[in-house]
Amino acid sequence: MNDYFHALKEVVLSINSSLDPREVLHKVTEKTAAAMGCKACTIRLLDPSGHFLIPSAAYGLSPEYMRKGPVEVRRSGMDSEVISGRCIHLKDAAADGRFQYPEAAKAEGLVSVLSAPLMSAQGQAIGLIRVYSSVEREFSDKEVTFMEAVAAVAAIAIENSRLHEALRSNYELMAQHQYSLYDD
Repeated sequence: MNDYFHALKEVVLSINSSLDPREVLHKVTEKTAAAMGCKACTIRLLDPSGHFLIPSAAYGLSPEYMRKGPVEVRRSGMDSEVISGRCIHLKDAAADGRFQYPEAAKAEGLVSVLSAPLMSAQGQAIGLIRVYSSVEREFSDKEVTFMEAVAAVAAIAIENSRLHEALRSNYELMAQHQYSLYDD
C-alpha cells in the first residue's frame, strides 16, 4: 500500500522547491502519478473564458496524445462535473460517454481515470488534475482523498505563482514609472 502522507510531503516539497510554475506543476504530475501507481498525470488550467482546459503540465503521456485537440469543458461531461467541484472516476474512459476523446485514450493505452478540481481560495475552479491508469481499476477512498489533497495544494501553488507574477509585474511598472519621474 502506498504511503500517501510521504507522497503528499514529496508533492509539497516539490512545490516549495521553485518559483517557476511549469517546473513545479511538472513535478506535481510526476510525483502524483508515481504515488498512485498510474501511467500518467496531467494538470489543465481553465483559459480566461472558462471554456477550455489548457494543458499546463503532463507526465507519462505522448506528445501525440497531448495534441489530440482542444479540451472544451461543455463537450466533456467529465470535465464539466470536475469543474463544478466534484472528484470524478471513470473505470473505462474509452467506454464512458463523458470522456471527450475516447479513441485517443484507447490508442494511448489509458483505461481508468481519476480527476479532481483545482479550486481557488474563493471556491472557484481554476483547473483540474487527472491521473490515468493503463489498467482498469477502482480508486480507493484513500486515493481519492490523496488526489483532493494534491489538488488543493497545487491550486494554492498556482494562485501563489500568479500573485507572485502580478507583484513582479507591478513592481517593474512602478520602477519604470519612478525612473521616468526623474527624467522629467
